[in-house]
Amino acid sequence: MLIERPPFLYRLLFKGTHWRFHTEEKCVYLTFDDGPVPEVTLWVLDLLDKYGIKAMFFCVADNVRKYPEIYQQVIARGHKVGNHTFHHLQGWKMDTETYLQDVKQAAELIDSSYFRPPHGHLRFPQLQALKKRYKVIMWDVVTRDYSRLMTAEQVFCNVKKYTRNGSVIVFHDSLKAEKKMKEALPKSIEWLLQQGYTFKLIE
Repeated sequence: MLIERPPFLYRLLFKGTHWRFHTEEKCVYLTFDDGPVPEVTLWVLDLLDKYGIKAMFFCVADNVRKYPEIYQQVIARGHKVGNHTFHHLQGWKMDTETYLQDVKQAAELIDSSYFRPPHGHLRFPQLQALKKRYKVIMWDVVTRDYSRLMTAEQVFCNVKKYTRNGSVIVFHDSLKAEKKMKEALPKSIEWLLQQGYTFKLIE
């Protein structure tokens, strides 16, 4: 649970960020990290089109550089994009100046006022600087579709176990997560709809 739903005390370390949108409405916010990549992102876009769902894609700018046409499809199909750094850097491992420069480089390709730090790791000075320009979106449920230790069924179970009203849910449109995500995402969408959840786009 420390990973799938970060505890309250951990969230307090990142004041001014958004982990969950508190609401009585039975809704969720679907997000994707680490794309775009043609083998996975296009499949996700087609699936979301099938259900009429809009999501936010936190893009690694180096992938945007490699696959600009896929990035443009994300936007053209009505989804939102966010900055996920240029090189998928972990903030805790980087000095602030280097990290912020990487985010700035990513912003040259990703026009967005939203940011999500890879792995959710940030130093305090990095966070303070980023909040001046971005709405920093974390998560309430990370599915762990990327983990070699998880099965697709366990990924699906994470969605069922931890989702609540206003949850920000994270899947990954990456090659690393592809196999488990492609099995767990459709099942998760179907289950959420059966439970009466609607899908909202982060505003």
